[in-house]
Amino acid sequence: MENTEKTQGEVASFMRRLYERGLTTTLGGNISARLLSGGFLITPSAFDKAAISAEHIGEVDDDGVPARKGFKPSIETGAHAAVLRARSDVNAVIHAHPVTVCAFAATSAEIDSSLIIEARELIGGIAYVPQYPMGSAELAATLAEAVAESNCVVMRGHGALVVGKTLVEAFERMEVLENAAKMTLIVRELRVQSLTS
Repeated sequence: MENTEKTQGEVASFMRRLYERGLTTTLGGNISARLLSGGFLITPSAFDKAAISAEHIGEVDDDGVPARKGFKPSIETGAHAAVLRARSDVNAVIHAHPVTVCAFAATSAEIDSSLIIEARELIGGIAYVPQYPMGSAELAATLAEAVAESNCVVMRGHGALVVGKTLVEAFERMEVLENAAKMTLIVRELRVQSLTS
């Protein structure tokens, strides 16, 4: 039997870790976790990520409608719902704004996920989607299409979204994606130096 309160605590814990690791901003980013009984848990809108706890995590149905009055879910709840519908094997979705990934998102440049075996195995190919307004139906639909082909999506002019079978797997993918972005910049600089030295 599912322990919803335990899962709420896990979602809150990973949201705090996301902020503490510098992978998102105080009010930015969101995490969801699928419930076996239907629907999913998600972080609230515009809430201080450093202070978030289990009691702040709310339940929504499969369409993202809150199960209780007074809970204001993340602006990206529609995107989480669309992604979870698109991938029955996915139980966790994380959206964040890692600085290096966002630098790539702000340009047409792409992250090289083939540099080391960890990135190749954990994130594989990275999908890139155009910029759409936050919380829009267009963004949700585009992300649902993108995750059909990839576990990691870079949203131009916005940030990143990753999926996983578990919260641990999704969180690791976000970390590895940011590391791959950093390594891409470092390796490119080293190659330039080696050509000019």
